[in-house]
Amino acid sequence: MRDGTPVPPPARTGRFTPTGRTTRTVRFGVNHTPSRGWFHHWLDFDPDALAADLDSIAALGLDHVRVFPLWPLFQPNRALVRPRAVEQLVALADAAADRGLDVAVDGLQGHLSSFDFLPAWTGTWHRRNIFGDPDVIAGQEEYLRTLAAALADRTNFLGMTVGNEINQFSDDPHPDPDRITPEQAGRWLERMLAACERGAPGRFHVHAEYDAAWYRDGHPFTPAHAARLGAATAVHSWVFNGTAQRHGRTGAATEQHAAYLVELSKAWAADPHRPVWLQEVGAPAPLIPPEHAAAFTEATLAAALDCPDLWGVTWWCSHDVSRELADFPELEYGLGLLTNDRRTKPAGAALARIAARWRGREHQPAVRSTALSVDVGGAKAAPGRSVCAPGGAFFEAWAALAADGVRPAVVLAELAEDPAHLSARGITEVLRVPDVR
Repeated sequence: MRDGTPVPPPARTGRFTPTGRTTRTVRFGVNHTPSRGWFHHWLDFDPDALAADLDSIAALGLDHVRVFPLWPLFQPNRALVRPRAVEQLVALADAAADRGLDVAVDGLQGHLSSFDFLPAWTGTWHRRNIFGDPDVIAGQEEYLRTLAAALADRTNFLGMTVGNEINQFSDDPHPDPDRITPEQAGRWLERMLAACERGAPGRFHVHAEYDAAWYRDGHPFTPAHAARLGAATAVHSWVFNGTAQRHGRTGAATEQHAAYLVELSKAWAADPHRPVWLQEVGAPAPLIPPEHAAAFTEATLAAALDCPDLWGVTWWCSHDVSRELADFPELEYGLGLLTNDRRTKPAGAALARIAARWRGREHQPAVRSTALSVDVGGAKAAPGRSVCAPGGAFFEAWAALAADGVRPAVVLAELAEDPAHLSARGITEVLRVPDVR
């Protein structure tokens, strides 16, 4: 209903409900980058342009979009969440529903494509730590609750993501980080997720970090946060992080980087069948030249779909960034599945074929019975997690196994001899890094 009474989304045939556990059908979607005006489109909201974008996405046979309100535009003052902006977000969700598309909404933007979007009430004369200041936190909670509540009665609303890679504000290499401890990061995430839940109870509310959470020693957002808080674990796979530079575009480490992050995340999960959402993955040029983007898409998805408990894949991104807009990193302009005039590119055609192939099929890949043990110096804080990064001993050992045709899972060193844990995950063999040539 749309009378303000919250109703749960229906359990749709061949789809996950927001719990992620009622069926085994994998989801395929895309992060919506508006073809006109990029995310600045909220300043000049054009329902016709939006409808045309959504038509072109639906034509690929995808089932959901992830969308990005810009935080300063939606909450320009700590005490003001603009009603008109919220109405436009709801209109977007309704337009998506008319085309059979579910909607996941990111809240605190935050950071997008190398640009930061923070409201004026957090900076300069009002400089406050966005993860630690009580007034800022209260404002963030009300903002997330308001967006979630506005969409709570829409049956195509999947849920909220707290923000897009907002962990980059907390540490180097950000030029002006808001430094916090891992304990503060955990408390902040819990409060943000609780605010989303208050607004839309029972939906698929998650948080998402860039890979410093998995790879950077001392980073305050940890693998344990990622794999234990929220309705699912969200991972963002970008091979420009040193993977493709080291292994080339067709190396096993490159083509299976997304699968690696999916499996790495499971090592920290308390639930052996916790869903993992491959929430961002793309083919960045020039490391993945445009003429090879379709092949990279196919190889990446083949590997990811070989991972048990994969909730779904949301490709980055829907439409190219217009060359009329300045100062983006070069790679950002060509990441779309579609051009600015909404023509399907080879990578888009590849994703459409894969989505069609999997439509209605159960996603039940074989259990990964061989695991590689990872020692990060303790699961909670993971002080030595850089071994998991490209070039790290664990990363390279996992990649070598993958190149040899092994399907390695990942187990924490402290659980590598725990029979109950191994049995729950179907692991029958545990290797250690020195075992791998």
